[in-house]
Amino acid sequence: MGSEDQATTMFNNTFVRPAKFYISGFSNIPHIRYFYVFLCFVYIMTVLGNGFLLLVIWLVKTLHTPKYMIVFNMALTDLCGSTALIPKVLDTFLFDRRYIIYDACLSYMFFVMFFGSVQSWTLVIMAYDRLIAICLPLRYHNIVTETSITAILLFVWCFFVIAIATMIGLVNRLSFCRSLVINSFFCDHGPTFRLACNDTTVNFNLVISLIIIILIIPLAFIMATYICISIALSRTAFREKRIRALKTCTSHLILVAIFFLPWTGTNLAAVTSYIHPNARMINSALTHTIPPLLNPIIYALKTEEVMNAIKKLCKRHYLSNKKKRKT
Repeated sequence: MGSEDQATTMFNNTFVRPAKFYISGFSNIPHIRYFYVFLCFVYIMTVLGNGFLLLVIWLVKTLHTPKYMIVFNMALTDLCGSTALIPKVLDTFLFDRRYIIYDACLSYMFFVMFFGSVQSWTLVIMAYDRLIAICLPLRYHNIVTETSITAILLFVWCFFVIAIATMIGLVNRLSFCRSLVINSFFCDHGPTFRLACNDTTVNFNLVISLIIIILIIPLAFIMATYICISIALSRTAFREKRIRALKTCTSHLILVAIFFLPWTGTNLAAVTSYIHPNARMINSALTHTIPPLLNPIIYALKTEEVMNAIKKLCKRHYLSNKKKRKT
């Protein structure tokens, strides 16, 4: 074996891992600090909105139903996803701490990708819930049970823990011997693995597979669901029932639109044409942060059941305070 072959073998068996990566973020954007202030406001409101929704569902027993188990999961993943991303983004750019330790970068990548994936499939589970409620109303309570929803949610969480961990594990098997500058606003998977100086075919193929699982399959399922719902509603003679069903469907469709359309648009633009890095990053930042802010307002806090539950909590709190004053 020649010296070149030996060097190649040694390189293939040794992973060159840098001590740190550098997150380049946004470049040459005037008044970018206002955007970071906006993200800070978004995060505070996201924590308040989703935290309040979690508390209401937890405390009010009438909301301990399969439907609100899904809503609880949505609020939890929204809260965790925003917490995984926004505070670190603010710390990175407001305090100019752009260097990030290698292991911390991979952990950062895992949690952002994981909660984003679970958010996507939570919308699918919501579509499934609406499908059964509208198309099979008499069998709804037999099909959509606490046990079945718990099993579905656990499967989604476990599946994406394994899938995203595998994706991160494959990044960990790459060698980084050239640039260590990540052209994104966080440890984004694509810009990170493209920095490697060895073969990234497996990483690329896994990314395509995950895009299909996280974006294309959920969208296809939700579209098929609403085709079935439209057919079922067109056969319903009762106008009130149609309007009630459309209200819940409209809220869900708005969530689907604000989550999937920016993701799909960015990915299509990246594949079919050139998109400026700043435009891609701002779009990605808004896609990660705006849906968690709007989800509790659009889907839960405007519904009659949740508003009644909030009134019950306020009444309970008022009566308990009144008793304390008397004693």
